[in-house]
Amino acid sequence: MSAAPTGTPTRQRVSASERRDALIAAAVHEFARGGLHGTPVDKIARRVGVAQPYVFSLFGSKKELFLAAVERGFVSVADTFTGAAAEFGPDDVLEDADVLHAMGASYLRLLHSDRDFLMLQHQAYAACDDPEIRDRVRALYAGLVAHVERLAADAAQRLGQEPPGPERVDEFFRYGMWMNVAAAMGVEDLSAGCDWVRAEGNK
Repeated sequence: MSAAPTGTPTRQRVSASERRDALIAAAVHEFARGGLHGTPVDKIARRVGVAQPYVFSLFGSKKELFLAAVERGFVSVADTFTGAAAEFGPDDVLEDADVLHAMGASYLRLLHSDRDFLMLQHQAYAACDDPEIRDRVRALYAGLVAHVERLAADAAQRLGQEPPGPERVDEFFRYGMWMNVAAAMGVEDLSAGCDWVRAEGNK
């Protein structure tokens, strides 16, 4: 019979890319609550189990970490839209429904399932007094609009439909922004339009 192993178990080495990924995930959670200026970097570091100087060895500044977290949020939305567009097929085509409806429904589910993502969006817009952050957030938002336009055009071509025009895409994003605000205020049924506003007024 072999002897039982002795000594301290070998700790598995975590790569810098894995640490970076974990730090961004932690930053999404913490910045969503405290914003850029109200979130200590040390709090994010502790959440991952590393020292603050290590964070700055991967991200040059707190702002860089914040922007990495914000970018991850936009990527999450883009991926959500991509999945919804890919699943949209001929059986989903109705007189008043197109791929933008499908993407909107997927966004609604994301808002309900990931409050960190929702609140981080608001923190990103609130931090746009900083020119560097403003430029990056504008670029990310513009990239998301272009992504939706491509997805909608590809789906329309695949299904033999007319692609939605700029006005339709503008309406899609206006409604998305309204849902962001309503969700941040804790409105439970985001599909109910402004009914909740009238209900508040009647209290």
